[in-house]
Amino acid sequence: MKKNYIRCIAMVVAILVTGVVNATELTDKLALLTAVSKVKELQSTDGLEKLVCFVNQQLDWDDASEGAFGQRVIIKHRGFDRPTVMVTEGYGAAYALNPNYQEELSTLLEANLVFVEHRYFLESTPQPCDWSHLTVKNSAGDYHHIRNLLREVYPGKWFTTGISKGGQTTMFYRSFYPNDVDGSVSYVAPLNKSLEDGRHEPFINQAGTSEERARIQAFQLEALKRRATVEPMFADYCVRKGYSFRVPVSEIYDLAVLEYSFAFWQWGDDVEQIPAVDASDSTYYKHLIDKCEPSYFSQQTPYTSFNVQAMRELGYYGYETGPFEEYLSVDYTEGYMRRVMIPEELSYIEFDANLYEHVNRFLEENDIPMMFIYGQYDPWTATGVTWLKGKKRMHVFVEPRGSHKARVGTMPEATQKEIMKILRRWSK
Repeated sequence: MKKNYIRCIAMVVAILVTGVVNATELTDKLALLTAVSKVKELQSTDGLEKLVCFVNQQLDWDDASEGAFGQRVIIKHRGFDRPTVMVTEGYGAAYALNPNYQEELSTLLEANLVFVEHRYFLESTPQPCDWSHLTVKNSAGDYHHIRNLLREVYPGKWFTTGISKGGQTTMFYRSFYPNDVDGSVSYVAPLNKSLEDGRHEPFINQAGTSEERARIQAFQLEALKRRATVEPMFADYCVRKGYSFRVPVSEIYDLAVLEYSFAFWQWGDDVEQIPAVDASDSTYYKHLIDKCEPSYFSQQTPYTSFNVQAMRELGYYGYETGPFEEYLSVDYTEGYMRRVMIPEELSYIEFDANLYEHVNRFLEENDIPMMFIYGQYDPWTATGVTWLKGKKRMHVFVEPRGSHKARVGTMPEATQKEIMKILRRWSK
């Protein structure tokens, strides 16, 4: 009787405080967590219960007096007796609100999904925005708090996963809290050692076949040779889109052309789609814009938070200019992120290699259930942890000719079976 009374009270709290109309056992449990607020129902085409809520998080996990912010979390519920997969998203969570959204690992394991938007992105941006609290250590604290918060809701096994920057975040979180979860799957996750790491450029020069690389470089050279006719189209597009830049548009044109080879291999494009040398100027312009959208370098970029993290501790990549020097408008590209991609008031940020050294040492000295998936020709694989050898519980899989789209489901059939065998062993 007393238990039923408490349940009824929880249902009322869920309706009045969180705005959820149809209270369920899950919303009852969440309503009892004082750190959880603004719970709302979401639609899901697979018939599973899906909610979005906010979790109160400390800005600085070493100092509670620095304040707090709300972090957006999306939950897809299968059952309290099922394992749980936490997505350590590296960016915003808006796409996971889609009723059709499916996440690979939680689907493979038939697990609950806890999808966490990264701090300082979209709805999880503190106000006011103090950039000093945007650190990997603090973000790891966010996931640790959510894991502990939901421990009683989902008492079964827990796994973490993420793609690209989210894959990095999975790796980083595990390095700070290695015992929080039972297994981790990091997709296409780099581990960069400096702001312009230096390993990406030679990697790109070996990707694919010599014929494919020649086609890519021919397009880049031709785009630069046609600067007088193609760059005005490029500049007009930027004006129409309302983009502004910290440097002249001629340098942005250079960077877009240099970016082309990285983007090509990252997304696994088809060389047959590259315009021929005798194609029209408008064809060259449209293809360049399609593959290297200049908003990436603009002051209107939605990726300022990522750029700050890259400058501070995540690292990034540089460009090889040798084959193109004769046609570039700039003498060098070193330091382009500082000059171009972050607000001028943040240009004081210096790269700190401590994170790289911490994670590298953690991976060398430990052997815990972790899996890393890469694409063979994805430039981010250049700084991936493919060097892990001799481990029994850490596994690395590389998709042949794969790109940044490498997943369990894109692997050869035999590899998929091997991966599933490991995942089933982890989830027992």
